[in-house]
Amino acid sequence: MIDLLAPGLDIVFCGTAKGTISARTGSFYANPSNRFYRVLHESGLTPERFTPSDFRRLLDYGIGLTDLNQIESGMDRVLTEKHFDPDGFREKMQQYRPKLVAFTSLTAARIFYADKQVRCGLQPVGIGDIPVVALPSTSGANAHWTKDRHHWYQLPELICRAENPSWSEHHKATE
Repeated sequence: MIDLLAPGLDIVFCGTAKGTISARTGSFYANPSNRFYRVLHESGLTPERFTPSDFRRLLDYGIGLTDLNQIESGMDRVLTEKHFDPDGFREKMQQYRPKLVAFTSLTAARIFYADKQVRCGLQPVGIGDIPVVALPSTSGANAHWTKDRHHWYQLPELICRAENPSWSEHHKATE
């Protein structure tokens, strides 16, 4: 499955890799127990609740989708480290320049930053001048969802703040 990316999006969501159902159907976040599309709508990022087969329409709302591992699919525990490509992802984000990057799981953020201590929320180091937020996984397998889900509902505000260049300057990374 290819990325869903375009220049200048409001937000790009990045996961670890496609799940088994997503890989089979060619859709992002396709497992019926995944809350991704419901939360996009509830948070105000989309005006309606999309289905996985509608994922291409997210571009119309400034939303992009990608994964750190473009080769494998399945649950995180079956993925191999060698197939994660944080540098390739960084290059894509620098090319497409979204206003905000959001990792859709702590695992994805921890792999990208090579730091097992990453917590949910806005990260102190972005991708260049692009702010980055780590979110709890919307997977039905995430037992901590109720504790951390509020981070998803802060996304519209973070996108608005990211549009302000002086705010983004405070979250720069060394490239």
